[in-house]
Amino acid sequence: MISFVIRLKSRAHFVVKQGRNAEREAFIGTNARRRKQARLRVAIVIAAFCAIYLAVGVRLLQYGLSEPILSASIGGNVDAVASRPNIVDRNGELLATDLNMVSLYADPRRIIDADEVVEKLALVVPNIDWSDTHRKLRSQTAFQWLRRQLTPKQQADILALGLPGIGFRPEKRRFYPGGATASHIVGHVNVDNQGLAGMERYLDQQGLADLRASGLTDDTRLAPVTLSIDLRVQNIVRDVVARAMTDYEAEAAGAVILDVETGEVLAMASVPDYDPNEPSRMLPDGTVDKAYEKGWFNRISNATFEMGSTFKSFTLAMGLDEGKISLNSVVDASRPIRMGGFTIRDFKGKNRPLSIPEVFQYSSNIGTAAVADMVGIDGHREFLTRLGLLSKLDTEMPGVATPTQPQTWKKINSVTISFGHGVATTPLQTAVAAAALMNGGYLHQPTFLPRSKEEAQALARRVIKEKTSAEMRFLYDWNGQKGSGRGAQVEGFHVGGKTGTADKVINGRYAKNINFNAFVAAFPMDKPRYIVLSIIDAPRTGERGGRTAASTAAPMIQAIIRRVAPLLGVKPRFGEPEAEMLLVDY
Repeated sequence: MISFVIRLKSRAHFVVKQGRNAEREAFIGTNARRRKQARLRVAIVIAAFCAIYLAVGVRLLQYGLSEPILSASIGGNVDAVASRPNIVDRNGELLATDLNMVSLYADPRRIIDADEVVEKLALVVPNIDWSDTHRKLRSQTAFQWLRRQLTPKQQADILALGLPGIGFRPEKRRFYPGGATASHIVGHVNVDNQGLAGMERYLDQQGLADLRASGLTDDTRLAPVTLSIDLRVQNIVRDVVARAMTDYEAEAAGAVILDVETGEVLAMASVPDYDPNEPSRMLPDGTVDKAYEKGWFNRISNATFEMGSTFKSFTLAMGLDEGKISLNSVVDASRPIRMGGFTIRDFKGKNRPLSIPEVFQYSSNIGTAAVADMVGIDGHREFLTRLGLLSKLDTEMPGVATPTQPQTWKKINSVTISFGHGVATTPLQTAVAAAALMNGGYLHQPTFLPRSKEEAQALARRVIKEKTSAEMRFLYDWNGQKGSGRGAQVEGFHVGGKTGTADKVINGRYAKNINFNAFVAAFPMDKPRYIVLSIIDAPRTGERGGRTAASTAAPMIQAIIRRVAPLLGVKPRFGEPEAEMLLVDY
């Protein structure tokens, strides 16, 4: 009976409504109540899932709209995959390009056993720093670089280790096929592909760095940048100066070739140099090789020197241009000059009056000083300034040195500067000024980018008269055949020029037994097309045991012109009579 009532109750669903005359009661069965509760629970579960998915969606949207958070370990490497343009020489030969690489990083939060990771990575990655890598893996940061720019084989070997928390990031690595051949011109980049020196740095200064920062160069093939240099000529010039430094037991050597009509730099080498593929070399103890890094120093454009008797070219050009002398003039070089406690004498004096060509041929300090005295201090300083020898060179190459000169010019300063002592300038500036003496009197600022003759002429500035330039060509030719320039003469190519042997300044004093030698040459002298300047620093020996410029710097010029002249399109002429030199009657 009781069970019957319970079953009946569970099935019952009576609703007794309360009316005006009667009362109603509701009897809801157990099954109906359970169904209602189940629907309520399902609704609650659905609402909970909807709330969770809504929260996840909102959070994802927030992450998508927010800026990425970078750890301190990543730094400024968000643009590491940005491309740089290829750099090529004037003939399209490749000088620099980008290679696709990968770099190894770790998420220390996912590293299970730091010791195991370090041990396994040491099998693949050479010279890994165990303590530093272990410290990074235990740092509990979100990102740590472990090794930059790995090879594909190293990447495959690391992937085979199956280490959790280890990943790879694509990057670019700059590659220089020529190695050290044109290192001081092309320059190099750092591990983040940012230009640090040479034309690489110049490109960043022209806006490439801003493009990279904005991401506009990522995986974008940029047009190649063409330089004015000829890689064939550059290779020869570097080979010659490197051999000279070794053969003459010198501290350093260098050379540059300029086109006198355009100001284009066709080659420039300075040794010691370095490999831009490995700008910093590590020693076995893990320290940086500082001696190797000294090769970064470019002595042609980034250093200043007292250029010695090469400055006599400018002093005589000044006297001729100002009308103070002519090629027929004679100056008294019979006795030394005593001035301000100093005695100025000739290295191998003739002790007699000298004609202007003889002053140049015998490199007379006394004769040159007399010419400077005729022009005067103010005129002397103005003339050297006009030739660009006293101000910083205007060119694309970063890091160009600024010349030094006396704060106040006195007569003794003007006299010593006339033969190349007392003013320090860069060898590149000396070559540029010499080009103006040869090309008809126009100063072309040097460029490492291609420039046509028309473009060059539009930018050129006349600094001496055409007549003065013709007279200086005569003097260069004269010295090339009769004077110290004979050591630079190449049969068939008609070379002229001027030597410069200067006592090297060490700790503010002139060292009598240590020279800085230079030779500035032009060829072919009937119509000069190229200026070649060589330097050699502190040679211990030279041709036939000599240490002067005639025995060191001049043979360097000879070796360079003999090999590069045919490449530059200069045709040799054999068996022809020498150009007429009798512009003056003795």
